[in-house]
Amino acid sequence: MIHVTRLNQAPMILNSDLIEHIEMTPDTVIALTNGQSVRVRETADEVLNRIIDFRRSIQGHFPPPPETSKPV
Repeated sequence: MIHVTRLNQAPMILNSDLIEHIEMTPDTVIALTNGQSVRVRETADEVLNRIIDFRRSIQGHFPPPPETSKPV
């Protein structure tokens, strides 16, 4: 989940797993997999960085996957 701001200044928390693509028109338009779209004040790069930060924060809370050893 990431924090974004709608064009009308309303804050919103968005499930980043639902993002299909981000368009960079004069406004940043986030298209979701459910067919909805959201226009936000943040740039596409800001949204992308927030997604990366969110995923990194989650990944740090889980143990790493077990290593697979291949016979030599």
